[in-house]
Amino acid sequence: MRKLLLASVGVLALGVTAASAADIVRPRPLPAKAPIYVEPPFSWTGFYVGINGGYGWGRSNFADPFPTGNFHTSGGLVGGTLGYNLQMNSIVFGLEGDMDWSRMHGNAACAGAICDTRNRWLSTARVRVGYAMGRFMPYVTGGAAFGDIRTSISGVGTTSESKTGWTAGGGIEYAFAGPWSAKLEYLHVDLGRGAPVVPGANAKFSTDIVRAGLNYRF
Repeated sequence: MRKLLLASVGVLALGVTAASAADIVRPRPLPAKAPIYVEPPFSWTGFYVGINGGYGWGRSNFADPFPTGNFHTSGGLVGGTLGYNLQMNSIVFGLEGDMDWSRMHGNAACAGAICDTRNRWLSTARVRVGYAMGRFMPYVTGGAAFGDIRTSISGVGTTSESKTGWTAGGGIEYAFAGPWSAKLEYLHVDLGRGAPVVPGANAKFSTDIVRAGLNYRF
């Protein structure tokens, strides 16, 4: 009888333990963490258009029979830009052209008259070579320059001529948001000396330009 009673108590205890274990709330698994977003490498490759504007400090001089010696020209310029970049590893090769409306001008006394030089438009077609540092890109640039030079000698006459020369310089560009980038650059431009239509009006023209630009890449 005692053995039967002990066996009954044991079975009852096991039942109570099993029931208690069934009531225990099992912990829910933790949600999986979202993968860390890694921004894809930035690339400068592609076409772009933009606007630019700045200021130029130049030099001009007239030849005999109205010699002036070198005199200063200066003025603002603003215009548009079109270009293409190709990035290969960290090196960026590019072609860029621009067309600017210019107000650079200056004058000086010459043989009892006033000799005046004006640059009314300026355009360049250049190669760019840059070094990509993420969204920063310093670069060097050089190529051909074209411009309209208007020369006048008071009491003698006026002439206007489209000239071809060269340009070289460098700058830095920064891609600050999406397809937008901003640049700051320096260019030296030399349009040489033209053929005189008015005697003595074959003025030499060169200038140093500092300008900023805003580009949109496609």
